[in-house]
Amino acid sequence: MPDIEQRGRARPGRRSRAELPAYPQSAGAYGRHGARTAATANDFAADVMLRPRPEPPQSGWRRALFTVTGGTVNVGPSQREQRERELIAAVCTPIIGCRRIAVVSRKGGVGKTTTTLFLGHTFAQHRGDRVIALDGNPDAGSLGYRVRRETTKTITNLLVARDSVSRYADIRAFTSQAPTRLEVIAADDDPRITDTLCETDYRRAVELLEVHYNLICMDTGTGVLESASKGILQLADQIVLVTSPSLDSGRAASATLDWLENNGHTDLVAGSVAVINGIRPKGMVDLDQVERHFQARCRSVVRVPWDEVLQAGAETDLSELRPATRAAYLELGAKVAKSFAAPGPRI
Repeated sequence: MPDIEQRGRARPGRRSRAELPAYPQSAGAYGRHGARTAATANDFAADVMLRPRPEPPQSGWRRALFTVTGGTVNVGPSQREQRERELIAAVCTPIIGCRRIAVVSRKGGVGKTTTTLFLGHTFAQHRGDRVIALDGNPDAGSLGYRVRRETTKTITNLLVARDSVSRYADIRAFTSQAPTRLEVIAADDDPRITDTLCETDYRRAVELLEVHYNLICMDTGTGVLESASKGILQLADQIVLVTSPSLDSGRAASATLDWLENNGHTDLVAGSVAVINGIRPKGMVDLDQVERHFQARCRSVVRVPWDEVLQAGAETDLSELRPATRAAYLELGAKVAKSFAAPGPRI
């Protein structure tokens, strides 16, 4: 898939004139000079035979003008809206099979669970396939409390019942679903239970989920050496590395990349997306320097601004976020989805 920054103002989903059928000579209908062409009835598609028209704007004065004139005056979407449409088109990149995304950080309190949740929300809201977030934090993770709980069942209950789970309807008994259609499997509140879950347990859970879901976002613990986190990293097709805009958090995040490179995960580092999370308007850290550091080590870097709505750690929907925060998560989804066009997931 071409890089979304290089698409200009191309209309998502519409073929450019350079991509339209050239009708090469072959066995088929006769042309003007007796040559056979490959023209067929399939050429009568809307994106081939209709003149290009600007998409109607969806917001602002452009939308108001379009509405007042009954659609006769259409100046098209703004650059901001066009950019948003391009990002959504990237987020919707088709997937073959299932993709497994691990969100990692060796430092607590940087927004790892929040990133897992809203990356999942972004994919679920814009894509048509099934998306699930799995709480893989062995220290009584809180992901399950960030959406309205539809069940008290957890990953432990799913593992106990895995032999009787064969259909999607069976899986739904263990998940809670948000208005975006994102589903979540919660961890147990008692860390004595989650501590007993090992690499094999998470492998069994993910193998069960990937039969019914196209995207699995996995929230990990802060200890990359723990059995649970090591198991999730072994299963991941790509990682999202989360850091806050501070020296100690950035240092810990970079050390995480060091550990991954030294322990057989150079492919995950090369394809990773780094998130600098919780950025405030003023700060002592030079964010451009931090971004350049991770840009040199990761595939992409995304900045997510601080948002007071997220500070409560409660149930939060995408619609409650500030526009700049929603835009940042949309960009994150597009950056992550850029790898979906690559050959199938790792085994």
